[in-house]
Amino acid sequence: MPTRRRFLARLGGSAAAAGVMTAVPTTWNTAIATAGELSRTPGTPAEIARDEEFWVEIQKAFTTDRSLVNLNNGGVSPTPAHVLEAMKRDLDFANQIPVYNGWQILEPQREGVRARLARQWDVDAEEIAITRNASEGLQVLQCGYDLERGDEVVTTTQDYGRMITTFKQRERREGIVLKQFKIPIPAEDPAEIVRLFEEQITDRTRLILMCHMINITGQILPVREVVEMARGYDIPVIIDGAHSLAHHEFTLSELNCDNYAVSLHKWLHAPVGTGLLYVKREKIPEIWPLQAAAEGRSDDIRKFEETGTHPEANFLAIGEALTFHQLIGGERKEARLVYLRNYWAEQLLQHDRVRLNTSLEPGFACGIANVQVEGIETSALRNWLWNKHRIFTVGINHAEFTGLRISPSTYSTLEELDRFVDAMTHAVKHGIPT
Repeated sequence: MPTRRRFLARLGGSAAAAGVMTAVPTTWNTAIATAGELSRTPGTPAEIARDEEFWVEIQKAFTTDRSLVNLNNGGVSPTPAHVLEAMKRDLDFANQIPVYNGWQILEPQREGVRARLARQWDVDAEEIAITRNASEGLQVLQCGYDLERGDEVVTTTQDYGRMITTFKQRERREGIVLKQFKIPIPAEDPAEIVRLFEEQITDRTRLILMCHMINITGQILPVREVVEMARGYDIPVIIDGAHSLAHHEFTLSELNCDNYAVSLHKWLHAPVGTGLLYVKREKIPEIWPLQAAAEGRSDDIRKFEETGTHPEANFLAIGEALTFHQLIGGERKEARLVYLRNYWAEQLLQHDRVRLNTSLEPGFACGIANVQVEGIETSALRNWLWNKHRIFTVGINHAEFTGLRISPSTYSTLEELDRFVDAMTHAVKHGIPT
């Protein structure tokens, strides 16, 4: 296994070579060489999840500010330095003559990224659009289906606010009806979730929107089962996968869904402004693009990428992030994220006033969890953690529950989680200033 000494020796060697190999970023060499060596480390995912020597090497790929603790990687994750270098390299190259280097050389390279994403998650490359984020991909779907006045759309009360806003705008503008319903918190019975979705269906139901992983709690919902149920009614299901892809291990083909939208700047660690939209090939013609495309492209997945002039470098750097993800290993990554969640959650649950709004049972959540301290207002606790301890969390004040969303990532250290646990324990025992 790589040691700190060997890692630093490699780093020094790469730096010395930089003068003669300027075309290849030294950080890229270091990160990929290290990740490649780590990928050969023996052990089950559960064993690797607890191997701090393994993860300290992954942590070195990130240039994070260690003076604070970032527990909001569910919002946006830092990008590994070598991925950022690749993006900067292509930005510089395009800027030399954008109309040629950007359009003629870099843009065609997107097809290689498309093919790799499709191969990784086991679908056809002609079913993958590269977008700027999950919201863009989801709005393609939400606004792309034809709906008439009185048509109903079904979703839960816990779906992402921006997606609710999208359908509420169609409600105001076109007279459709948005129906929202409650699900248990946490939910540990997939059959009950399917039943609750089916219970909302009427003869006017035209669409269902559901999360794969709910952003405010980390709850994983039974996508495949809901999709199969809805097919019996000939109702399309829009899948919000913003937090799932590259977070827990699965393939899109396993889900057997017709579409799926995700941000890649969360758990894949791609640059900000990157996302993926999957649409099953035979379903592409029936969905309008968000921005107009020529009629001849009605069955082309690329119609969903019509955004006008754009930087290609962000999209091409997805390939570097994907390679890093593959070298770590999806199952190892999932196991590590579960381990980090349990590390802090199990310690805090020893206190009677701590409540977890997320299941710790296998398969129902992964790296995201929501925690509440009874008797302390969530927003005040969030502000105290940041102002006093420089720990960044997200305060969730939902109509049905309240709590802090905690989302460490692969670069997070146990020492950082100890800081969080210590601060929360102090708050439980002594309260916080009001």
